[in-house]
Amino acid sequence: MKVNLKPNNVSSLTKVLAVATQNQFAVGSFTPRATKMVAPILRAAQEKKSAVIVQTSEREQERYGINLVEFSREFYRVIREENITIPAVLHLDHTKDFNVIAEAIEVGFTSVMIDASEQPFKKNIEITKKVVEYAHSRGVTVEAELGKIGTTDFIETDVDEELFTEPKEAKQFVEETCIDALAVSVGTSHGVYLVKNPKIDIERLIEIRTLTSVPLVLHGGSGTPSEMIKNAIQIPNGGISKVNIATDLEHMMIKTLNREKLCYRKEWSELPTETLTLVQNAVQNVVKEKIENFLISSDSASYYV
Repeated sequence: MKVNLKPNNVSSLTKVLAVATQNQFAVGSFTPRATKMVAPILRAAQEKKSAVIVQTSEREQERYGINLVEFSREFYRVIREENITIPAVLHLDHTKDFNVIAEAIEVGFTSVMIDASEQPFKKNIEITKKVVEYAHSRGVTVEAELGKIGTTDFIETDVDEELFTEPKEAKQFVEETCIDALAVSVGTSHGVYLVKNPKIDIERLIEIRTLTSVPLVLHGGSGTPSEMIKNAIQIPNGGISKVNIATDLEHMMIKTLNREKLCYRKEWSELPTETLTLVQNAVQNVVKEKIENFLISSDSASYYV
C-alpha cells in the first residue's frame, strides 16, 4: 500500500518538533503495540488539541505481530474517518534493518529512526547517512541515536548497556549525517525501572543543545517523574521536544485485559467488542493524562498555523 495523498495535517518530524522546541513543550511519541490502539491515541490528541506522534518499531513486528501496512492503513483511516485535524506524525521507531525502513517509507510512514547506536561512532555515521539520503529524497525525516539508551524489556532495543551521549560527538554526528532529530542518552531507560531510578543529566542536555540545532528526543519516558521531564523540556533555547512513551500504555492495556502479558495480533480481532472498547478508553485516558501533565502539549495545535 502506497499512500500518495496524505491529509494536510499529517506531517514529518521537522515542522512538528521545530514548533515544540520554540514553544517549550514536547510532542508525545506513543507506541500502541497493537494496531487497534492507534485510534485511542489519535482521539486523545484530538481531544486535548495536541500534536502527536504514533509509532511502532522493528522489534514490535516480531513480538506483537505488528504489520506495517496494516498499521499505516489504520493510522490514515482514523485520521480521515474520525476527522482528526491536529498535527500528526506516523513514525518508525528503533529499526536497524534498511529494508524495514524502506518498507515503512513505501507504505506511508512520514518519519523513520535508524538505530545504529551499538556501532562504533564512524560506522554509526556511515549507516545513518545512507538512511538520511534515502529518506530525504522521498520527503521523509530521520531520527538517529547517539550513545546507548539502556533497557529492561528488550522491546525497543536488544541491549541493556547504557552509554551517555557525548556533547562534542553529538555536534559532529548531527553535522555529518544531516539527521532531523537526535535521540540522546542522558539517564532514562526503556521499559520499567527495576533497580535504578531515572535521573536526567540536565547539564549534559544543556551542553548538547548548545552544540546542536536539531530537535532532541528522550526515549524511556514511561516511569520518569513528570517534573523531571518538564525540566528537560524547558531548558533554555528549547530542550527535549519528543518524548517516547510505550510501557505506560502497555501496562494499562494488560491491567484492563486482566492478563499477564499483552495480546498478539490475532487475539485482538477475537476480543469481544465491549472488552476492546474498555481497553481503548483506558489507553485514551493515559494518553490524555500524559499530554496534559507530562508533555505540556495541551492546546499545542494552535501553534501550527
